[in-house]
Amino acid sequence: MSSRTENCSFTYMGSEYRLQVGNKDYYSDLLFYHRDLQCMVLFELKIKEFQPEFLGKLNFYLEALDRYVKRSHENPSIGILLSKGTDVEVVEYALSRNVSPALIADYETKLIDKKLLANKLHELTEQFYRNEE
Repeated sequence: MSSRTENCSFTYMGSEYRLQVGNKDYYSDLLFYHRDLQCMVLFELKIKEFQPEFLGKLNFYLEALDRYVKRSHENPSIGILLSKGTDVEVVEYALSRNVSPALIADYETKLIDKKLLANKLHELTEQFYRNEE
């Protein structure tokens, strides 16, 4: 087995991933499965500055995933919200009573180096493991 395959922890599940709640369909931006964490990782992408209501939508999607998609042996889903900009104080207030594992970060409008992205995802995984202990 090549080292490239061995290091692949994320499995792509879909974009515009359909979640049905009640009689309505909702579509999350990107959904992955993390093999080591044994959980789904949902990415929400926003083209404007962070708004507190984005976190409510993210939590709504995470709850739907955990109720209808997650299998019993898997861990709770993780949400990552990428927005064009953030006001640190607004993010702090929005996250202060949040119990779901979520990460909010800025994004840049240019493509970043693939190795840098892989390293950042690895850091997120390490941070998650430290928080579990």
